[in-house]
Amino acid sequence: MAGAPSTNGGRSDVRTRPLLKISISGVRGVAGEALTPQVVTSFAAAFGTYCGAAPVVVGTDTRPSREMVSEAAIAGLLSVGCIPIHLGIVPVPTLQNYLREAQAAGGICITASHNPAEWNALKFFGPDGIVLRPNQFAELLDMYHQGVYPRVGAQEIADVRHEASATARHQEAVLRAVDAAAIGARGFTVAVDACNGAASKFAPAFLRALGCRVEELHTDEGAPFPRDPEPAPQNLGALCRRVIESGADVGFALDADADRLAVVSEEGNPLGEECTVALAVDHFLSRQPGPVVVNVSTSRMIDDIAARYRCPVHRTKVGETNVIERMLERGARIGGEGIGGVIVPAINPCRDAFVAMAVILEALARAGGTLSALRARLPSYFMVKRSVPCRPRDVAPLLRLLKGLYRGQELDLTDGVKVVWPDRWLHVRASNTEPIIRVTAEAPIEETARALVRSVLEYLRPGVR
Repeated sequence: MAGAPSTNGGRSDVRTRPLLKISISGVRGVAGEALTPQVVTSFAAAFGTYCGAAPVVVGTDTRPSREMVSEAAIAGLLSVGCIPIHLGIVPVPTLQNYLREAQAAGGICITASHNPAEWNALKFFGPDGIVLRPNQFAELLDMYHQGVYPRVGAQEIADVRHEASATARHQEAVLRAVDAAAIGARGFTVAVDACNGAASKFAPAFLRALGCRVEELHTDEGAPFPRDPEPAPQNLGALCRRVIESGADVGFALDADADRLAVVSEEGNPLGEECTVALAVDHFLSRQPGPVVVNVSTSRMIDDIAARYRCPVHRTKVGETNVIERMLERGARIGGEGIGGVIVPAINPCRDAFVAMAVILEALARAGGTLSALRARLPSYFMVKRSVPCRPRDVAPLLRLLKGLYRGQELDLTDGVKVVWPDRWLHVRASNTEPIIRVTAEAPIEETARALVRSVLEYLRPGVR
């Protein structure tokens, strides 16, 4: 089902050591190899030039390379007259909320999100707390390539400011927007797996502030990642066991920077990241119908749920900034990406695992039953994800071949090639975060989805390097 484990969580079994991966999702690579201090300092100087000599917020997740990368980024910002405000280890949505409330000129979060621990990245945000739009990122990239930055003299270099209030501000913003009293009245027991990432301290405290009894798992900021940071079902065995052992009402799993959330039922079953957004959308539309925005790779559960409430669904290219931009255009109150990224612009205009946890707990409190019962109200589909390594130069020719292969079918070319049939779909696109091609299929029957993916992989592999 969409929400049932996919075969490999969309990740390739074969990893390569790529050059920098530069996209609207940021600048990322293996720290010390592609992502060197020199590269980081130059990108930070370019971003500081883009922002102007003004306050810029900086935060990190818990990766071993965080000190090297953050110090290099701060050096680049200081060199062009910016005033870095260092939040320390914080979830990326916490940084985004603080950035907006503090009215800083921009922000850099040092995190590679779901990528393995040896990776790191720079994610850039504008003064509204939103990931740079494609045109904004293109301007930043031009500045980086020109390499001409207005360096300041020694007497003009600012002091780094340190700020400890970001998580408290974030918590207050979320609790203010949900029915915290109803959640607290249920007295939920929640098992939470923070992957020893940026939410290790904040997630348990946040859940306790909602009146929950918390079972903590992997909440040590100083320890290495105990699992693949991607909160895909196959990576959540320890959380599933903890839910059963503790009698928890729900289990929550976060990625390393806490912008994505996966959910485990009281029976210890991982629902899959697609269900995170579906549960949130169903809850929102049941109270106030309106437009929904998701990306083209998100489950058709969203279309079925929206149809139940007679609401339109708008789909965008994959990427947080693409979804948010369309949500603001359409006035959508709820949306997101099927990787577990819930977006509620009125609370925090970004993928936010804390918003997702609060909304799902509110839905569970108001429904009065179990999470399994809440899930049973949603449509069911099977989704299969695969990925194969691919050089950037090979992507466009392969996508052209696929368009020819499916000539005569209904094609959605919003992002890569998506083939749409009445009861199933197949999507092939280049990843924004890794040097791979992602292949995703969804259908009412699992074997149908698997067959669609197999057919593409057999076609692609001879041409993929």
